[in-house]
Amino acid sequence: MSASGTARAGFLAQVEACRLLGSPFTARVCALLGERLRPETEFGRRILGWSGHPGLDALPLRATGGLNALARSGRSPALAAVYPPHEATDEALWAAIETAMTEHDPFLAAYLDSPPQTNEVTRSSAVLGGCLHITAATGLPLDLHEIGASAGLNLNFDQYAYDLGDARWGASGADVRVVSRWDGAMPPLDAPLSIRSRRACDVNPIDARRDEDRARLLSYVWPDQVDRLGRIEAALGFAARAGTVVEKADAADWVEANFGAAGTPGGVKVLFHTIVWQYLPPEVKARIAAAMQAAGMAATADAPVAWLRVEADDVQGSAGIRLTLWPSGEERLLGRADFHGRRIIWNEG
Repeated sequence: MSASGTARAGFLAQVEACRLLGSPFTARVCALLGERLRPETEFGRRILGWSGHPGLDALPLRATGGLNALARSGRSPALAAVYPPHEATDEALWAAIETAMTEHDPFLAAYLDSPPQTNEVTRSSAVLGGCLHITAATGLPLDLHEIGASAGLNLNFDQYAYDLGDARWGASGADVRVVSRWDGAMPPLDAPLSIRSRRACDVNPIDARRDEDRARLLSYVWPDQVDRLGRIEAALGFAARAGTVVEKADAADWVEANFGAAGTPGGVKVLFHTIVWQYLPPEVKARIAAAMQAAGMAATADAPVAWLRVEADDVQGSAGIRLTLWPSGEERLLGRADFHGRRIIWNEG
C-alpha cells in the first residue's frame, strides 16, 4: 500500500476508536480527513506522505488536535462556527476544515510534529486501584515515579474524589471527580494509602501554570466530550496550585537514574505509567525493563519496588492493568481498563 493509502487507512481506523470512546464528532473529522484530504497544503502533504505508522504515531490525533486548537483559540472563525457546541453538516464541516488548512497551513503542519498528550485523568481510577493494592500488600507509604507524565495530572491521583460504580473513595469536596464504571472485585478501598514523595518526567513536559501549555493539552481533548474537558481543566487547575513539576527527560535515562540505587527504607519505590509504552522505541523499553529488573533484585521487604502499568496489550480495545511487586517479583494482571479509564474490570480484591 502507498504511503497515502496507509495514512488514509489510519484515519479510517481511528473513526471506530473515536466512536467507541464516545466522540462521534472527532470520528466525523477523522472520516472526512481520511476520505477527502489532498496534497494541496503542507499539512495534507505531510499526512499523505507519512513515513511512520499512522496508528502507532497517533497521526490522526495529531491532525485533529491541530484543528481543535485553531477552533478553541478563535483564530479560525470558520472552524469555531462548526465545532461543538455548534452543529453542522459534513459538507459545512469539511468546507471549514478546507478554509482552515488554507489559511493556517504552517500552524497545522507544525502541529503534526508532536504526538498527542491527552493526560486522561479518568485513568487515575486504575492507578488508584493499583496503588491501593501495593499499600495493602506492603503496609508502607509510596514514593511515586511516573514516566510519560505530560502535565502530571495522574501523579496527583490521591487528591481526587472517585465514583467507582457503587463505591466512593476520596474527599467528597475534591476539585476533581473521577467517574468509572467498575465491574468485578473492588480493590482494598480501606488500605491506608500514603504518598511520601512524587516525581515525574516527560520528553516534552507540560507546565500547568502556562497558558500556552494548557491550551496545547486541551486541544487533544475531543471537543464533544464536555465532562472530560471539564475534568481535565479542573485537574490542570489543581496541578498549577499544587506546583506539580514534570521533569524534562528521556524515560530510560530517568528510570535508570531513579531506580539505580536502593530505595529509602520504610517506603515502596513505585514506577507507573498509563498508555505510554506504545510510543516508546524498542531500545527505550528494553532499558526500562532491565532497570526495573535490576531494581527489583535489590529490593527488600523494608524497601520494596513496584512497577504498575496501564498499557495496551494483545487484547484489542482495552489496556491491561499489571503490577510487578518485588522482592517477590510476582506479576499480577489486576484488571483491564478502556483507554480512557471510563470502565474498569477488576480481578484482585
